[in-house]
Amino acid sequence: MRKEVIGNAELYLGDCLEILPILPKVDAVITDPPYGINAARDRHSEKDGWVDYPCGGWDKERPSKAHFKAFLQAAPAAIVWGGNYFTDYLPPTMQWLVWDKGQRNFSLADCEFAWSSQRKAARVFDYPRSAALQDGKEHATQKPVALMEWCIDRLDKPQTILDPFMGSGTTGVACMNLGRKFIGIEIEPKYFDIACKRIEDAQRQQRMFA
Repeated sequence: MRKEVIGNAELYLGDCLEILPILPKVDAVITDPPYGINAARDRHSEKDGWVDYPCGGWDKERPSKAHFKAFLQAAPAAIVWGGNYFTDYLPPTMQWLVWDKGQRNFSLADCEFAWSSQRKAARVFDYPRSAALQDGKEHATQKPVALMEWCIDRLDKPQTILDPFMGSGTTGVACMNLGRKFIGIEIEPKYFDIACKRIEDAQRQQRMFA
């Protein structure tokens, strides 16, 4: 296990199933686990606008039910992107969150779904894919920073947020932008290093504006 502390962010390299037991409870979990759909498959089609993200087959299988049980116990509130891929792991819920990408009949999905633990009405976030790409895409399933900031705003003012499948660190960047504490865990060294840099850059930007 490797740990990096960057301002008000604690970042861990390793399997969240092993790391979660040593962490304190947090206010909320916001995460985007691997869906098990092989999103990083080698498409050999960059000429058609695809970008390949080969890195250890991280999305060939879903995390185990034990992973979900561990992180859902870490906080009183949770938002899990790709919740439609984990309905056998997650309990029935009142609230689903939807990211509408503003583009229809593209080769990728028109929208994405997040399971939420909250007893509140379902909500939709309209944000085009073209705007999302302005973040600088480092990961095959990277979510927009604006989407993760919106998720944080849907919760009851959480001060410390955990992402056990941190990827390239977008949840952490959103936390830095909103002045929240962040704990992130990532198993792939390549993406862990990218997350460290993005979160450090976000903190630097906040200091400049402050």
